[in-house]
Amino acid sequence: MSYKIPVYQPSLNGNEKKYVNECIDSNWISSKGEYVNKFEEKFSEYIGVKHSTTVCNGTVALHLALVTLGIGEGDEVIVPSFTYIASVSSISHSGAKPVFADSLESTWQLDPEDVKRKITDKTKAIMCVHIYGNPCEMDEICKIAKENNIFVIEDCAESFGSKYNNKYTGTFGDISTFSFYGNKTITTGEGGMVVTNDETLYDRAYHFKMHGLAKYREYWHDVIGYNYRMTNICAAIGLAQLEKADEKIKMKRDLFVKYKDKLKDLPLEFQNENLNVLNTYWMITILTSNINERDGLREHLKNASIETRPSFYPVHTMPMYATKYQRLPVAEKLGWCGINLPSYPELKDEEIDFISNSIREFYNK
Repeated sequence: MSYKIPVYQPSLNGNEKKYVNECIDSNWISSKGEYVNKFEEKFSEYIGVKHSTTVCNGTVALHLALVTLGIGEGDEVIVPSFTYIASVSSISHSGAKPVFADSLESTWQLDPEDVKRKITDKTKAIMCVHIYGNPCEMDEICKIAKENNIFVIEDCAESFGSKYNNKYTGTFGDISTFSFYGNKTITTGEGGMVVTNDETLYDRAYHFKMHGLAKYREYWHDVIGYNYRMTNICAAIGLAQLEKADEKIKMKRDLFVKYKDKLKDLPLEFQNENLNVLNTYWMITILTSNINERDGLREHLKNASIETRPSFYPVHTMPMYATKYQRLPVAEKLGWCGINLPSYPELKDEEIDFISNSIREFYNK
């Protein structure tokens, strides 16, 4: 069905058309062109990191990060079960084994204490996923990683612009990744970024993403690489999006405040924001008390032409990863009871009122 209010739609009200037309007029539409470098440089400048390299989507960004760190067969990577499947599938694609950790009830983020319990002599990295724009407990996680001599990978697909202790997510890990899919805070349609402060890791990431092309010899390849490049057109869109990033983030934070105010006194939980973080609320998500209530509310909103999505199902319960029975109670609660509400920045006040009143109508039946 077509929805009167979609769960998300991109905002393209800046220089996107101008920059894309410049790509077309110049004939630079593939992976070479000035906008690729401009986007990488401005992105590094924005979040405060030394090196950024564009890729064609967020999933390959994660895979490239793992390959860059030399993670593969026989290695283990600790990852939250409450995440989008790409975080986990990228680990499997690298040949490593995903080891699932639970989440904190307070923030819905990776539980550092459970991370400690899951470390073995095969653990090579902790993958922190900043779910729905809320940062993980990076001080504690980085401390655990340092004590155990393992890497930290930040999956910032949903947390562009979020901050922990006044530093942007993506600046804490050994290597970090971003997604610019059409429903992200800034988008390139499809696209991603790998960032690091380590020059050697940057050189390795660039080398692998460019088919393993040797640096000083044309058409000579010295490793098995990948074609993970971003096009100049996508980078042009990304640069235009980056120019309006602060405005979009403010609008999303304002949207969260409006939802929370209009839905107060209902039996719903919102994602908490600790005092030391800035949550960009990529997807504004509510928790119901059980799955039947969740499904009933979603059906009620669907009948009102309001699109919603379920929160991420815990990956440890999915068939390909459920061969070993385990319980991660917080991840399971978040997965069975959550709803993503319409979360795009330009949502109008009358639309927010309509959504909120429809939710109240369900609970007042």
